[in-house]
This record gives sequence, structure tokens and C-alpha cells, in this order.
Amino acid sequence: MGKIEWAMWANEQALASGLILLTGGIVGVAGQFRGWQFAAYAVAAGVFVCLLEYPRSKRAKGTSVERTGQYCFTVCVKTFGPLTRNYYVRAFLHAAICVPGGFMLATVLGCVCLGIASLIYLAAAIRGEHWEPILPRKETRKPVAQSIKNPPQNPPPRPPPEMRRKQAGDLEKSAYDNPMSVTDDE
Repeated sequence: MGKIEWAMWANEQALASGLILLTGGIVGVAGQFRGWQFAAYAVAAGVFVCLLEYPRSKRAKGTSVERTGQYCFTVCVKTFGPLTRNYYVRAFLHAAICVPGGFMLATVLGCVCLGIASLIYLAAAIRGEHWEPILPRKETRKPVAQSIKNPPQNPPPRPPPEMRRKQAGDLEKSAYDNPMSVTDDE
């Protein structure tokens, strides 16, 4: 079995929990619930977590697929250096961010999800994983092989070369020669 890359799971969990925290914060602010200040904090924290977690990390195998529009966020996250690349920092940052969300019912679910993401990031950090940016590659085109330049002209199944149809310029020559004699013996 292959090695589990915990950071990939933590990234997905943290992005989803950021969206949940943002949604709960919007509900809390719009409803003017008691303690709606915690909901306003949850809106800001949810936006921050989503911006931090949107860019995916490069996988160890190299089969990484970046999210749509990830490049500009990757550049922003990459500029903070070890603060965003180190998963210990992310684990403790998410744990600290999720605490105020526990004081209001509308943001509790986002708080719990972000806490779980923090634990997964801690597991990734203990296993020695770190954030590596997915940068765009320059595509190198391989030269086209000689056999691919001229594709076959007729679809399969192809008859052997001696049985192939001749050019239709001369109707007598283009007809097939039937090896069996066809006679009417009535």
C-alpha cells in the first residue's frame, strides 16, 4: 500500500470548514443573533482560511492537479515563506482561529470542522510533510514519430496490400480479380 499524504486531506477539510465558517458567520450577522460579533469574526476568519487553503500543494508522487485559478493564490501564499509552508504553523493557526467560533451556535459546525483540519495538519507535520507550490510547467513538445505523420487511409480491417483497391482512373484495372470462377451452371 502507498503512503497516505495527510496534507492533501487536511487541505480539503480546511477549505470546506472555511466555507462552513463563512456561511455560519453570514447567518449569524444577518440574523443579528446574540453575540453576533463572534459571527462577524467568523466571516473574516472564513475568508482568511479559504484564501490560505485554496492553493493545493504539490503531491510527493507528482500527480498534482491544481485548482482553477490557483496560480495567483499560490504566489500570495508562497510569499509568506515558512509561515505558510510549515504544517505545524498551519495546525496551530487553525486551532487558534476556530476557538472564537465555538461561542455561537451558527458558527459551531465550522469551528469543529476547522479543529479537525487542524488535527489532520498536525498529523501531516509529524510525518514530515510540507507545503510545496504547484508552479506552471513549460510544455515541451516531443517530435512526432515518423509512423504517426502519415495515418492509414482506409479504416480497419485492412486487406493485404495485394488485395487493396486500385485507383479508380481505369474501371477495368480498378476491379478486383476474383480468384474463384463465377459461372452460371444452370
